[in-house]
Amino acid sequence: GLGSVFDVLLANARLVLGVSGAAVLAIATLAVKRLIDRATSPRDEGDPKAEQKTLEESWQDLALIKTTPKPPRKQRREDLSEPLLSPARPLVPGEAQDPRISSSPLGASRIKSSPLRCLTLQEKLLSHHSSRLAVPEIQVSLVPQLARNISTQLQNFLRSKCPELPFGRLFLSGALLDGLEVLAADHINLMLPVVLDTGLWSLIPGEDTVVRNPQYWMIKRVDLGYFPRGSSPWDRFMVGRYLSSNVLNETLHKMLVASINWPAIGGLLGCVIHPVVASRELKLEVKHDQVELSITLFPVVEMEDKVLLAVPPEGLVENLWLESFYRAEVSKVKELDAGDSGARQRCLRILNGVCRSHPTLHKLGGSPMTHVILHLSGTGSDWAQESLADRFQQVLEELVAYLEKGVLPSYFNPKINLFSELLEEEIDEMGFVLYRAMSEPELLL
Repeated sequence: GLGSVFDVLLANARLVLGVSGAAVLAIATLAVKRLIDRATSPRDEGDPKAEQKTLEESWQDLALIKTTPKPPRKQRREDLSEPLLSPARPLVPGEAQDPRISSSPLGASRIKSSPLRCLTLQEKLLSHHSSRLAVPEIQVSLVPQLARNISTQLQNFLRSKCPELPFGRLFLSGALLDGLEVLAADHINLMLPVVLDTGLWSLIPGEDTVVRNPQYWMIKRVDLGYFPRGSSPWDRFMVGRYLSSNVLNETLHKMLVASINWPAIGGLLGCVIHPVVASRELKLEVKHDQVELSITLFPVVEMEDKVLLAVPPEGLVENLWLESFYRAEVSKVKELDAGDSGARQRCLRILNGVCRSHPTLHKLGGSPMTHVILHLSGTGSDWAQESLADRFQQVLEELVAYLEKGVLPSYFNPKINLFSELLEEEIDEMGFVLYRAMSEPELLL
């Protein structure tokens, strides 16, 4: 009688539950039917191993139910606002402290072998910061010195090759120098100041340009009637009446690739230097006996309290300059920490380390994460060192909220959306990863 009932259920399961649900029900039903058959069939009294065999087969059948995979469900951005499927539950007296310990007899042995006290999130974060994010001392000392030596050689070349161009003194920039680098000191930026006569050049705001993007600016040549073309040494890099970041980059790229004797410079400095030919960026790859380093060269214009980099966006527009807030970001974070002995820099290092090592979150590291922390600092939150865990979780919650909207406004200019360069699929994937981590942030460590 039970067998016919099960057959009817299976015949209609596909219509009600779908293919995957019917498959799960079929396996579960098969296991139950086997257990019933064994219970009602006569036992072979002459076989001493019959009882043991029956128990083993029963566990195998139950294992079929447990190991049946569930079909994956694609996460949508609107799902991020829904409650978690398995929210954290307060402990009830008498329950096991570790939710991963089952009520089976094996649970007792696990309890005996587990530590007496679980680490708190605060302790895990501090341990992660001290053990996993420390940059090797040899890199901390050798990388800046090696980059400065290369900078000196490049500066000498530009002065001899282009004496008519008023380049400023090259200087280093990057998280390693500001104490925010994590994991490895394998990259550093080299800034090349482009010195302009403010009487001959003026800035055009990004929202007034063809791209309507407030993060980009144009540098316009003015007073051509009184000061004709050629009055400024930078006129040779103009397209129309604007200083072209693209033309300047192309000229410097040709110099780096074809004009500088890098084998000789590398031999003098005890390393091997290769310019990256295929990259749109001005990049050098450096190999030393103890470190491998990537150096990116950025022409930079400083006018009207703006720091503009020769980093045009993808596409046909080539006269745009990207406004950089890096110097202001680092200065503001350090200023806030100095005012209340806060944990912002430590929290930022941990989050940057998480993003750098995570294949989905790597685009959130650096500037976006810094701006989230700066926004959060303006809400009156307590950033004392003992509140690191609370602020870490709060940053994750804020990030999920920004990703759900698809907008992260710049702390220094709310018109700028720091997520504007991300694809919708990337935003969805990042939001899903962080949404899952909100209930168990240790997963990110």
